[in-house]
Amino acid sequence: MENKELKKITKIIDHTNLKPSATKDDILKLCKEAKQHNFGAVCINPANVKIAKEFLKGSDVKVCTVIGFPLGATPSKVKAFETQQAINDGAVEIDMVLNIGALKSGDLELIKNDIKVVVDASGNNLTKVILETCYLSDEEIISACEIAKEVGADFVKTSTGFGSGGATEEHIRLMRKVVGEKLGVKASGGIRSYETFKKMINAGATRIGASSSIKIMEEYIKNISK
Repeated sequence: MENKELKKITKIIDHTNLKPSATKDDILKLCKEAKQHNFGAVCINPANVKIAKEFLKGSDVKVCTVIGFPLGATPSKVKAFETQQAINDGAVEIDMVLNIGALKSGDLELIKNDIKVVVDASGNNLTKVILETCYLSDEEIISACEIAKEVGADFVKTSTGFGSGGATEEHIRLMRKVVGEKLGVKASGGIRSYETFKKMINAGATRIGASSSIKIMEEYIKNISK
């Protein structure tokens, strides 16, 4: 029973290393840990997709990468090209940063196009839209979630981990309320303990992005062993 429950938990974790200083050895270590702990995916920068894909060949750990990262301030056409390249290199999940400045300027048509071109370039692969909620009002979060849903994204996601703040329960609840059951909600940024992990899941998250994945699992196992 416990093993089934543990697998359910590990499979919703994107084991993450997006550090600009990450070496090839760091990425291989991340992939090895993901296989060992049965995580759902590794989340890495686009330049590391080929390395991860090769190492994870034959396993069920997916390769996720980030697009327009971490600022979201690249042209939509560039994001589309980056997405196509990442998929060609072996990524099967795409986490894109929307154009935060455009959203805050109220340019919803640009936001719609920004997300749609990436969704289209992703084809049948999973697309998650990073909102960077720490910079947004509730109204802006609602608008971004509605647009992501409208143009066919699969998930909305809180944060890059490079902003001024990470995931909060309040933002997860708001995002879940807007997208309903149709879309996934990914909590990322600042999730470093099993206690925080639980709070995000209880608030409505269906996927967790974390670089402290192993610590979270160790705390979970310790908790159920009491």
